[in-house]
Order: sequence, then structure tokens, then C-alpha cells
Amino acid sequence: MKTIKAVVGVLRNKNQEILIAKRKKEQFMGGFWELPGGKIEAGESKEQAIIRELKEELGIQVNQLTFHQTMLHKYEDRTVQLSIYNINEYQNMPFGIEDQAISWVNVNELNNYKLLPTMKVFISSITLPNKYWITPSNNHQSDEWMAKFNQKLNSDITLLQLRSKIALDNSFIAEVHNKCKQNNIKLLINTINKTFNETYCDGWHITTTEMLKLSKRPCADNKLLGASTHNLAEALKAQAIGADFVVISPVQTTKTHPDTLPLGWDSAKEVVDKLNIPVYFLGGMALKDLEKTQQLGAQGIAGVGAF
Repeated sequence: MKTIKAVVGVLRNKNQEILIAKRKKEQFMGGFWELPGGKIEAGESKEQAIIRELKEELGIQVNQLTFHQTMLHKYEDRTVQLSIYNINEYQNMPFGIEDQAISWVNVNELNNYKLLPTMKVFISSITLPNKYWITPSNNHQSDEWMAKFNQKLNSDITLLQLRSKIALDNSFIAEVHNKCKQNNIKLLINTINKTFNETYCDGWHITTTEMLKLSKRPCADNKLLGASTHNLAEALKAQAIGADFVVISPVQTTKTHPDTLPLGWDSAKEVVDKLNIPVYFLGGMALKDLEKTQQLGAQGIAGVGAF
């Protein structure tokens, strides 16, 4: 099976809408919508390829770009290795030079289009934040716990995992969710009594043990599903059952588990390289590690006290 190496670019307008292009009928996967881009030619770097492709397809001159992620997708007759770049600065108004249809689309409306399989995975990577806060796992409703929770409500956190090692009262979870909604924060439930039918959340986070027992996604597609993993095999299993993202840990030595051997940056990067879905690094993380984490292609960092 041949492997095709390609690049695509993420262009945003002043309304933060994303530009997508429709593949022509005579093309492979004709009629599907995708990010603009194309194949890497012999002797080209990825950056050179995306700059050339966007000039040829859209008539724009790219001035500044940053790497977003690489994903691998297997079709029946080919494998596509796709490198995605954020186009941060460009000149000229994009238009379909090759008579291809283009459209500026709000991120929340992308699923209304007939998207390439790689696009569906890409949506998670651009809508998820770079920080994932995990609540302390005990003493819920205590003054200390509520103080930390309220502090996050007034920070830049937009994704939160309510973690508990004991069953929590539904009314308490609903109260937490209501506060999160008021502050534009998405709440994922990680409790021992979760049913995946709760209406007072934006999704669920499953433990490694729970994930390994599953053979398919346990919740609806319109909810988020995160999974805790500790090695590449577990991360691949989480992706296979339909998780929207994984948390890999421990990347570095932690104070809470000093005797646990950390994965290290290289092994954590291997997980990122082998997965299509977003990956958060957990364990010994701090805000100072965020930039390095993203440079390795991860979505960002997760933690209880990391930020």
C-alpha cells in the first residue's frame, strides 16, 4: 500500500471562521470537504510545500505559519500522512484558483459538511484547549476544594475534569456543571458511578482500567470522551474505541508518585506521533512545559496543580 505525504493549512478570517475546500468529482474522495493543501513534491520541505500549495490553490502568500499536528489515515488503497499547519499571517484574499468550491465555516458548524475522515479528527484538535484541569479527587464540597474550583472558574481554564474516587451526589455534579456553563467551561465527569447518560456534563473521562474493558465508544458522538493512558498500546486502544483525546502519564517524575518510572519526553512524543487524536501530557507538568509540549505536537498539558 502506497503512502502519500501531504500538507494542509488552517486559515482563519477576522470572524475566526475556517476555510475549507471541496474536492472535485474526478478527484480521490471527490465531493468531500477538506482543508486546502496538497502533496509534497520531491525535494520540498513540508513548509515549502504548504506555501506553494496555498499560492497555487488560493492565490495567497503565506508570511507566517506554525506546525499544528501530523496524522496518519489508512484508506483501502492508500495511506495518507498529513501534516497540518496553522497559517497565522498571509496576504491576499483566498479564492478558488482551480475552480474548486471554498467556504468560510464556523468551527461549530463544520460537522454540517461532508468532511474527509481526517477532518473529523482535526476538529477535536482545534476546539480543545491547551490546558486540561483535573480537580482534586477527594474532599469535594470542602472549603479547600471549593476554593480551588472557584479559582479555576475565574482563570483561563475551559476544560475541566471532575474526578472522584467515590460516588458523588448528582445534585452536586449538576451544580458544578451549571457553574462551569456560566463560565464557558466544559465539564467532563470521572466518577466511579458515571453511567454515560448524565445530562449535566459535556462528556466523560475514563480511567485506564475502564477503557481496557471497552470494545467501542460508550457515549454519544456529540459528547466528549477522554481517556487516561500510560503507554503507546493503551493510547492506541483508546483511539480505537473512539476516544476524542487521551492523557498520557507520567511524562516526568511526580511528587505524588515519586517511585513511578516516568515515560520521558521521547516516549511521550512517540505516542503523539502514532496517534491521530489529541494528546495531553500529565505528570510533573508546569506552565513552563507547555511550549515544549506543543512543539512536540501534543495538544497541551493536564494536571491538578500544574497551573
